[in-house]
Amino acid sequence: MAVFDTPQAAFGALRPACVQLTRAQTVENVRQLQAHLAAVSGAALQELQEYVLFPLRFALRVPGPKQERLVQSLVQCISSVLAATCVRKRELLQELFSELCTCLAPPPSSGKPAPLSEELKLAVIQALHTLMHSAYGDVVLSLYQPSTLPLLGFAVSLLLGLAEQEKAKQIKISALECLQVLVLQCDCQEHRHLDEEEAQQCGDLFASFLPGISITLSRVITGDIKQGHKTTVSAIRLFYLIVGWVMSDAQLARIPKSKEKLPVEQSRVSELMVHRGPEWSKSTAQKLSLLLHKVVESSSVHPHWKVRLELVELVHHLLSNCSQSLVDSFSHLLKALVGLVNDENSEVQSRCNEVLRGIAEQRIVVQNRALADVLSENLHSLATALPRLMNSQDDTGKVSTLSLLLGYLKLLGPKINIVLNSVSHLQRLSKALVQVLELDVTDVKIVEERRWGPPGSWQQGVQRGRHQKKYFRFFTEEKVFQLLQQVCRVLGYYGNLYLLVDHFMGLYSESGLYRKQAAMVLNELVMGAAGLGVDVLQEREVPPSVDDLKGSITSILDEYTDQANWYLITSIDTEEGSPEHSVQRSGLTARPGGPCSTVLLPSLEPQVTTRSMNSNIWQICIQLEGVGCFAAVLGKEFRLLLLSALYPVLEKAGDRTLLISEMALGTLADICEACSYDSVQCLINENSDYLVNGISLNLRQLAHQSHASQVLDTMLRHSDASLLPLVEDIIQDVLSALDQSYNNQASTFLRVLHSVMTALVQWFGMCSTEEHQQRQTDKGQSRTQSQGQHEVTMTRQEVERFFLDYVSQKQIAEGDVPDTGEEEADEVPPLAKAEPNHCDTDGEAPLPIHAQLARDVMERCIHLLSDGSLRVRLKVLDVLELCVTVLHPHGNHLLPMAHRVWPALVTRLISDDPLAVLRAFKVLCTLAQTCGDFLRQRFSKDVLPKLTSSLLSQAPASARAGPVYSHTLAFKLQLAVLQGLGSLCERLDMGESDLNKVADACLIYLSAKQPVKLQEAARSVFLHLMQVDPDSTWLLLNEVCCPGPCEPPHASLRPVTLGGMGRPRNELTDNVLLLLQRLQQQESTGPGASTREASPP
Repeated sequence: MAVFDTPQAAFGALRPACVQLTRAQTVENVRQLQAHLAAVSGAALQELQEYVLFPLRFALRVPGPKQERLVQSLVQCISSVLAATCVRKRELLQELFSELCTCLAPPPSSGKPAPLSEELKLAVIQALHTLMHSAYGDVVLSLYQPSTLPLLGFAVSLLLGLAEQEKAKQIKISALECLQVLVLQCDCQEHRHLDEEEAQQCGDLFASFLPGISITLSRVITGDIKQGHKTTVSAIRLFYLIVGWVMSDAQLARIPKSKEKLPVEQSRVSELMVHRGPEWSKSTAQKLSLLLHKVVESSSVHPHWKVRLELVELVHHLLSNCSQSLVDSFSHLLKALVGLVNDENSEVQSRCNEVLRGIAEQRIVVQNRALADVLSENLHSLATALPRLMNSQDDTGKVSTLSLLLGYLKLLGPKINIVLNSVSHLQRLSKALVQVLELDVTDVKIVEERRWGPPGSWQQGVQRGRHQKKYFRFFTEEKVFQLLQQVCRVLGYYGNLYLLVDHFMGLYSESGLYRKQAAMVLNELVMGAAGLGVDVLQEREVPPSVDDLKGSITSILDEYTDQANWYLITSIDTEEGSPEHSVQRSGLTARPGGPCSTVLLPSLEPQVTTRSMNSNIWQICIQLEGVGCFAAVLGKEFRLLLLSALYPVLEKAGDRTLLISEMALGTLADICEACSYDSVQCLINENSDYLVNGISLNLRQLAHQSHASQVLDTMLRHSDASLLPLVEDIIQDVLSALDQSYNNQASTFLRVLHSVMTALVQWFGMCSTEEHQQRQTDKGQSRTQSQGQHEVTMTRQEVERFFLDYVSQKQIAEGDVPDTGEEEADEVPPLAKAEPNHCDTDGEAPLPIHAQLARDVMERCIHLLSDGSLRVRLKVLDVLELCVTVLHPHGNHLLPMAHRVWPALVTRLISDDPLAVLRAFKVLCTLAQTCGDFLRQRFSKDVLPKLTSSLLSQAPASARAGPVYSHTLAFKLQLAVLQGLGSLCERLDMGESDLNKVADACLIYLSAKQPVKLQEAARSVFLHLMQVDPDSTWLLLNEVCCPGPCEPPHASLRPVTLGGMGRPRNELTDNVLLLLQRLQQQESTGPGASTREASPP
């Protein structure tokens, strides 16, 4: 609380100090006065304001040199008085203003600034700042009259000099802030708001200072970065505030055409005044454009985010206030604004987006034709330079360039049709887009990755499409592609859809070089036209109708699915008679042709390169992606286009190229989501009638058989058994066509039959598999019970009877029987007994449809097993295995077919390519699993000798081989035979002599010299033999290696001597001991344990 609250008391306290300072102007006297001022209240000091200021002003006016410390003390004391009081007299304001400015002025004799201390300069600037804030009400406007123009100019020049030339950051910032107050643009809210006339008058005055202020501030803004970001931010703020005031559209619109004549006494002052007429405005705008360009270029790349944020404010202020007067500068301003949309700082980004949205909402561009023209020209220039920039810039530069392009389009908004209606603009923009979107098609993996269609891939989950990563020639950053997508979608959102689709369809048809890029643009245009995934600043006036969208989509779909653009060469693999070769067109596309023309014309063959096939694959993928986009756009309305779109997509879902098939499956998922189908299965089932009709028609045309087979394959993969009645006739058509063209089309039709049989196994094969497992379990349980009973009730008579039966059976096995008819009779019961255990309980019951189809297919396989083509034979064996699986529950039909197929199968097993032997052995294992005892004698007589001799002959080679041997076909064949032989012996219940042959052949593979996998497979054979004849197996293994002496159970029995006793350790020892240990565990835990452990994978 101040001590002196009344003017009288304050006067008494202050008078001695004021008198003393008037007599002697010293620093000490100034300090005494300031100390007394601290004890006076503000109200009392207001009454004594002029009295207190008199000695301070007098000391400043005393002629002659003065100490800087004294001047600084005087200025600081004046500042403290002004801070506590208000200046209510215009004369006092002007006099104080002049006196303070004089403190910074150079001596009259010198043209250079006085070498003042930084402290003094800062004190004077702060005093001026305080003076402007202390001016009361209208008093401050007395400074802004034509008569005071020289005084204002003097102050402005002094402050600009300090802001530009001083080294101290605080002085520079304070000078700029004082200038901001001086031009009535202070950030505080204490000043009275100027009315329209007052603002106009001040604008006329400030126009005189605009050249000096703008030039000096531009030098400060573009100056050394060491000056600090605060200086730059203050300079930018002052720049746009003064420019925005002087060049305001509202003020310039009120300027009279001719200059007012001032009174005679102000004639000299009138020479300093500027008339802001049209000529002056145009000339000034041109000069400001140069300065703004420098300011924007420097500030947009400034490392500090606050400078960039202030640049956004500059653009916003000038666009809002000077959209007419500074139209020539807007190319620089908008470039800066759009370029900062993707700034690394989130505050700059958000403010930039906010300003852009505000510009769009205020319709600044839409309602300003000149500004729209500027944007159009900028867009044309940028589109011209875009390919060059994308080829030369780094990823950051590319993002900035595309952000600028996207920003121009967003700002144009509905006015974008001005650009599109210009042929030059549209061609330049479209060519830039297709050149920038050029794909990189050099990766050989795209062609290499093939879909082999393993059974496990059936009914797998299908992911939604449109996520296939693309690789572009001119950029790698995903952000760049996202910006290009937005560019295309904004074009589609605002532009004339029919015009754009027609133009890019022309590019699509014009050249294969543009086709992929044009298709990408078309897809995004349609998405943008529908308003999907597009970010815009303002809504369009009239969105396109559903009929407009459907019309454009229909025309694009027709072009996409045209044979020349849909059936392209994607592989040079001639074994398929594949769709890639069924139609062909020079270079990148294809013409209709027969599927049999798998050998290309010599003149065209050099053009089928990896690059061209990659290009074709990507084109098909982009077109499939487009179908998914169109479905998303139309929603349920797309159901009306399924008649023309679904069949081609299903074709590609069955394509052998992995990229194409995955994209097609994703497209199917997109169609399901758009058309409200629960799954791909529902989609196929509900449209199966016309799909089946299309398949039936195309199977009759040689050129389209392979395509129809792909559609059928896809339908079967993604449907269920309810589809079978619909496709039954088609399968019969395929069989009929196969009968008529075994030589030419066997490979194509076999692929169809393989798909059919795989589906039948998927739908109907579970019964047979579960039944087989149940029979195996029952068999193991009965054997366990039998052995358990023998262990409990075994007597001397039963032992004697066992040996007599054994001798008799051995004689019969060796053929020492009076009549061979009995042996044949023994083979008949399995045939008669095969049926009751299967699903057909009545032998006269009609065969189900799926079993009839399997039988019909199996008949064709019998004829094709001896085909001259290895690939055909391999496919036949695959199909044959599936047929056997499907027919398993119907033994009275399967066994005759097995009888018929046996001779050809044996030929494949014993005298064919190793690949065919592998597949044939797999079929044999499946037959043994389903036919059982029916094959025992045939296998023993026709196949087993060949298998055992092959194993014996290959054993030395595999024992000597190195680690590379595991990749050879010989190794794979050995492994397959060893893995399957044990289960064959067990399932066929082989006799002792055959088991001995198998054991002898496999024994050598127990050697530690053999590859580990072969050792494991050989052990699995012996584990299976333990199930069939554990005693013989035990005896054989102990003859090789006996772990210990065999003590007789009774003293009356002689000790048993085995061949393996006392033998030194060898390469067989480890595996033999392991098997004996397993056999001992089996006897203690049950016969089924080791078989389950040793079952081959």
